[in-house]
Amino acid sequence: MKDTPTGKPSLLSKAFNLPLLTIQRLAWVDYLKGIAIVLVVYRHVLIGIQRSVANAQAHGSDIADVPAYLERANMIFFSFRMPLFFILSGIFISGSLAKRSLRQVLGIKFENLMYPYFIWVFLQVTLQIVLGANTNSNRSLIDYTYIFYQPRALDQFWYLPALFNTTAIYLLVKTYLKPPAWGQLLIGAALYFLSPLVHNISMIADWMEFYIFFALGDAISTFFFSDKAQRFLSNPYSLLLITPIFFLTQVWYLAHPTEPGKADFLAIALIGCLSMFILSFRMQSWNILSFLRIIGYHSLYIYVTHVFIAGLSRLAFTKFLHIHNPFVLLLSGIFFGITIPIIFYNLLVVDGPLWFLFSYHKHKRQPRTTTGKVSFQS
Repeated sequence: MKDTPTGKPSLLSKAFNLPLLTIQRLAWVDYLKGIAIVLVVYRHVLIGIQRSVANAQAHGSDIADVPAYLERANMIFFSFRMPLFFILSGIFISGSLAKRSLRQVLGIKFENLMYPYFIWVFLQVTLQIVLGANTNSNRSLIDYTYIFYQPRALDQFWYLPALFNTTAIYLLVKTYLKPPAWGQLLIGAALYFLSPLVHNISMIADWMEFYIFFALGDAISTFFFSDKAQRFLSNPYSLLLITPIFFLTQVWYLAHPTEPGKADFLAIALIGCLSMFILSFRMQSWNILSFLRIIGYHSLYIYVTHVFIAGLSRLAFTKFLHIHNPFVLLLSGIFFGITIPIIFYNLLVVDGPLWFLFSYHKHKRQPRTTTGKVSFQS
């Protein structure tokens, strides 16, 4: 839809922030985040449907189980979704530190990650308690305490404190201890393999587990933007080469129903991440599926709100429309879980009355280049 005759953007253009497609950005970053956040939404919508089916069956309903192949697809995506975000953040962290002081970078990170974490996790837990039996969560007042030490128990929200804590600790080590890149990778490897020892405190275990991916992103950042690396990532033959390797590792992953060892998972995750990087560069070269760029740019807002929105969608379909088909529930949950957060943010948050839900500073609508930020947003 074109802009109005007055030159102002149309409602559709504003709702989805379509002008960002015309701004000079690193499109591959938005593609990469778009792919990753769609896979994240897929996982959480599927889990919600599975829990709903289990609850219904426990009360005597004859609703059929969710097809097994949907769960297998979820397992494939699980192996590399979140490491992608940590590697991507690590790639840009040195650039941010070169332009700002340590205190400024940490302040920006806190506002971008921890502020929305506290706001939205409180809102979601409160709504789940109020709605009670109409949700799959079974929340109680004790869940508020999990905000500070066990975010893994609070649906999708664990990622935000995990990325903030990883970034903060990595920057403190980088600034004051000044280890070489390989030193940071050794620290990350040690933390990665030790993380299961503190799994009962996910506020600690999560950043320990993903520190290595963040360190890897920073370690490759200089080489990553070299002409040689960019040509490799953009080369169509690179995609042809990595694709069979990706599928073979995923076949092996699916052949082991129990969780693989930490070393196995690390190798599978890194191959998956490299595959997604190459795919994102090819999509940038082809200039296709631009909606993924829109989704990627808004990935933070999708991440913090999609579980509740997808839950409402599932509730509407099952309780009011009496539709229990898993494909309908899955597709509708993904669609609404992605589009409504984007519309909500662009119409009611940025330049709107609800700006305080994502930041304690009111920001004007101003699409930025990808090099300006290293969290979900670019």
